[in-house]
Amino acid sequence: MTPSPAPPAAVLDWGARLRLHVLEAGLACCAVEVSAAASRRLLAAGAVEAPFAEAPDRADVLLVSGTVTDKGLPAVVAAHRALPPGARVVAFGACVASGGPYWDSYSVTKGIGQVLPVDLWIPGCPPQPEALEQGLRRLEELVA
Repeated sequence: MTPSPAPPAAVLDWGARLRLHVLEAGLACCAVEVSAAASRRLLAAGAVEAPFAEAPDRADVLLVSGTVTDKGLPAVVAAHRALPPGARVVAFGACVASGGPYWDSYSVTKGIGQVLPVDLWIPGCPPQPEALEQGLRRLEELVA
């Protein structure tokens, strides 16, 4: 049996530079897709041991996904305030962008962009795991 080839150096370097702090806001399909993307793409590639930062102050990216409620919004804002300078915000999915199919509910925030500066929007309901991977690669290009 031959050993698996090591991941390309660029993948390893990217994994060392860009850590994710995932904030899964509520119960939504997007949370499942974020988990699928992390396990299938980052962990399976062996590029990173732990694709998610342990705390917001150790993260380079805050990934907000799912339906953000007005009651849950302070937790999202607190996580954003705890980010180090230069950290980026990624909005993943229709619900976080506009409230999605719940836009007319009294308790749903009508888009995280009204509250936080979003650097990258990844559209979809829910976006596929590949969309997250492509979005993070695009974010890396913007940051580099």
